[in-house]
Amino acid sequence: MKVDRPIKDIVEIFGYAPNDTSDECRSLWRIGACPFVQIPCNKKNHDSTITYGTCSVTSPYGDCIICPNRLYVNQFETLKTVAQDAFGDIPFYTYSEYVEHRRDRDSFVVALGMHSGHEINLNRSCSMDWVLAKIVNQHLVEYTGVEVQSIDITGNYRDNWYAYKNIKEGATIPKSEHGMNWANVHKRLIPQIIRKSLIYSRSTLVNNGLYFIVPEIVYTKFEEIIGADIPLVTEKASDVITIHTYQLGPNVTEGKMREVELVRQLRFKMQEFSNRFVSGPTLPSATELDNAVKKALGL
Repeated sequence: MKVDRPIKDIVEIFGYAPNDTSDECRSLWRIGACPFVQIPCNKKNHDSTITYGTCSVTSPYGDCIICPNRLYVNQFETLKTVAQDAFGDIPFYTYSEYVEHRRDRDSFVVALGMHSGHEINLNRSCSMDWVLAKIVNQHLVEYTGVEVQSIDITGNYRDNWYAYKNIKEGATIPKSEHGMNWANVHKRLIPQIIRKSLIYSRSTLVNNGLYFIVPEIVYTKFEEIIGADIPLVTEKASDVITIHTYQLGPNVTEGKMREVELVRQLRFKMQEFSNRFVSGPTLPSATELDNAVKKALGL
C-alpha cells in the first residue's frame, strides 16, 4: 500500500515491509507468529498484550536487523552455511529430523539450539546459542559452536507501529522514536564472544572454534573497538573465531520477503580478538584521561 513513510522507520514487521497489506503478511499480524522459526513472536509490549513482530529498523548506517530470528530465514540457511564450512557437504538436521535419523550410520550434522531441541546450558550465566554436532556411525565425533546476535534498540516505535497496523491508503506514517543500543557491543556482545570462544577452545571435540553470525552493520561497530586491521587466518582451529556477517537484500514487492545476504567471512585468533578488546587501537590515551579529569575539576 502506498503511504508516506518517514526516514526513521520500522523496516520489517513479521518478515514483511510494514506497509505490506497482502494476506501472506497480514495473516502473520493476526496470529502474531514468526515466519522464520514458526513460533509466536516474543517481541511484545510491557504487559505482553501486543505482539509487535518487529524484525528490522532503519539506522544511521542502513536497514539493520534487530531480531536474531530474522537470521534464520530459509529454514536456518545461515546455520547450514556454517555446517558446510565446518564439516563439509553432509546432511544437516534440526533436532526433530535427528529423531527420525538417529539410527543412521552415515555422517550428518545436528543443530542444537533454542529452536531445535534446546540450548546447551552450562550454568545460570552461560548458555550456548547453537551447537552443531557431527555424528558418524551414531557417535559424536566433533562439534562447533555458533553464536547469533543482532542489536537491541532503545526508545519506542509504538506510534509508528500502530500507524502500520491501522494503515490507510495515502496516510502519513509518524517517525519511529527508536535508537540503537550500540553500547551493548562492548558491554555485552564482545565479552560474551570472548568467553564462549575460550570455553569451546578447551574441548578436544572442537576443531573449528566458534562461529559468530551477526548483521554487517553491527560488526562494523566491533571493528571500531578492535580495529578493522585484525590479522586474519585461513586455517580453522579450536582457538579461531569465524565471523559471518549478513545484510538485508533489496526491497521486494508485496507478499514477498527480502533475502538475507552473506556479506563477509573473516577468521582470526581468539587471543588476538581478546587482546584488542582490552587494549585496542581505539582506546583513549592516558593524556586524554588526564585532561578529562582536569576539565571536570576546572583546572
